[in-house]
Amino acid sequence: MAAKDDGYPFVSEAEIIRAVGVTKRFGALVAVDRVDYVLHQNEVAGIIGSNGAGKTTFFNLLTGYFTPDEGRILYKGQDITRATPRQRVELGLMRTFQLTATFENLTVVDNLVLAFFRAHRSSSLFHLLFNTRRRFRNNDKILLTLETFELQTLAATEVRHLSLGEKRRLEIAMAVLAEPQVLLLDEPLAGLSDSEIKAVLAVLRRRIGQQTILIVEHKISQVEDFLQRLTVMHEGRVIADGGYEECLRDPAVRRSYWQIDVDAEQAPNLTA
Repeated sequence: MAAKDDGYPFVSEAEIIRAVGVTKRFGALVAVDRVDYVLHQNEVAGIIGSNGAGKTTFFNLLTGYFTPDEGRILYKGQDITRATPRQRVELGLMRTFQLTATFENLTVVDNLVLAFFRAHRSSSLFHLLFNTRRRFRNNDKILLTLETFELQTLAATEVRHLSLGEKRRLEIAMAVLAEPQVLLLDEPLAGLSDSEIKAVLAVLRRRIGQQTILIVEHKISQVEDFLQRLTVMHEGRVIADGGYEECLRDPAVRRSYWQIDVDAEQAPNLTA
């Protein structure tokens, strides 16, 4: 691959995010240690690791909540290393809680209306809250989103009455309505029951091929048939990257993630 004048590689058309030698320190602790990472357009990828592996810090670097001490982050070839979270949202990179803070005393449909118009219109929040909602509850995109995320029967329900799983679907729906090119999900299944997990993954599967999705998740067994690619971090470094089964069979992953020392050809018991 040819190198640019600044020593960083050209980004191929299929790449949407590239991290090059990214490092983040907190005092003497190196939380992310010279990580190289590439995310491809319309890919569904996941990052896992034990507590302290550096995955959440790396996620915060990608989304602009931390600035790396070394290295660069590129988005479609553009250097966004020091771009703010808001600037990254404007470029098309969105984490679920960015622009998706729900109004607990408003209905599901009104939260969707606000999310859509905050992302696509310049109206003030005051104007959106008091003048716009009723007129756009039957907007085609709002209605389609209610259907896609199976929220039709909850449209008139105030958010404070939703279950955790229903609220998680709403938050993801609000992020999708903003039409980001990359949807970043930080432990979207945390705290959910098995039925709620299935419901959230069902709606996310409908985004495959339409959107780039990156998930940081502990419940790796729940996303086994959802992820197209898996990355495993340990002590701030990437120790495996590739297909789901390929990564799980990696001896380094077995030792660090499951703390098992087995022959490389023997599959571990995947109950994490």
